[in-house]
Amino acid sequence: MSLSTPPDDPTRSGAGVLESRLIDIDREKFAREVWGQTALLTRGVGDFSDLFSADAVDELISRRGLRTPFLRVAKEGTTFPDSSFTAPAGVGATISDQLDDTALWRKFADGATLVLQALHRTWEPIAEFNARLSTELGHPVQANAYITPPQNRGFDDHYDVHDVFVLQIEGTKRWIIHEPVLPDPLRDQVWTDRRAAVADAAKGEAYIDTVLEPGDVLYLPRGWLHAAQAQGEVSIHLTLGIHSWTRYALAEQLAQAALALLRDDPEMRRTLPLGVDGPAGEVGVVRKRLAAAVAEADSAPLFHRTRRGQGRPAPLGPLAQLAAVQGLGPESVVRLRGALDARLEGSRLSTRVGWLDFPETDLPSVERLLDSGTHTVLDLGSELVERLLGAGVLVPAEQ
Repeated sequence: MSLSTPPDDPTRSGAGVLESRLIDIDREKFAREVWGQTALLTRGVGDFSDLFSADAVDELISRRGLRTPFLRVAKEGTTFPDSSFTAPAGVGATISDQLDDTALWRKFADGATLVLQALHRTWEPIAEFNARLSTELGHPVQANAYITPPQNRGFDDHYDVHDVFVLQIEGTKRWIIHEPVLPDPLRDQVWTDRRAAVADAAKGEAYIDTVLEPGDVLYLPRGWLHAAQAQGEVSIHLTLGIHSWTRYALAEQLAQAALALLRDDPEMRRTLPLGVDGPAGEVGVVRKRLAAAVAEADSAPLFHRTRRGQGRPAPLGPLAQLAAVQGLGPESVVRLRGALDARLEGSRLSTRVGWLDFPETDLPSVERLLDSGTHTVLDLGSELVERLLGAGVLVPAEQ
């Protein structure tokens, strides 16, 4: 299968992947009326075979040497232990938990669902798609594929703590959706803590009860209950998990930034009075200084550092990079490496591959570089380009 974007992909003409491939309403309406609020079913958006397929499943399981946790196996709500579908890698390897394709075939034939996890790390078409979608949404995106035998299901009614887009790739699957028992759950507010409430809600009238066919897309905000069962043939669907930033997460980071300021406050480091009986007499002082620190704190650097840590930069080929360094000349063309989340903060360039400080004379060139597009060595300066190629921040334009 081709790993490149198909020639007729509308994203090549400037359209975002959200509007061109996942929804049939405009982005503004989706943001205003759907995002984080309600489920949305979109029929016949398009062909997803360029992203994933049955052939891709077989290749990943049997030829790529994947290890856990890149795969889970489940049947009727029970997840199998990793040891039941992994085996040693054989002569010349010390890996003991590679996927065992024979064991997986037997479980699949017996009705188990195979869940290929983190496909944005193992399958290039999905990695490229995810990177674009994450940039558009401003939230990290992961990708899992669910491969379910006919008339089987892998998981009971449950909810996720992240939004999802479900893309039906092959076969058909019946989805039953119910409204949340806990709207907008945080990352640690998992459904297993509310099993009884989830089970009761799942007995009620469904919000959506439908069969997804190839090309259909279902959007579910976090917290929405769902269960799915394959119909008369093998079902393959791709789930894009959107790990949404929340106001609570921003509050956590603001609190961390404020506490960092209080570490430098001599009054806050002072020992409580001798023999103090409880904190009542000190809380007022602490509350006042904490409120002042919150008002003063700048949580933006922490936010951007955390967000950078939640993604990976675009692939970098060591041999191609070395060839670029060795063949560097005034007319050589370079560009910023993809998905770096690069930001110039003063004289420091912060990226997903680390940070670099620059002298004042280099800052105009760095700013031009961040404006996007390609640049020649002559435009940026050979010493700067060599440094950024060596750091993995720049790559050859053709890479």
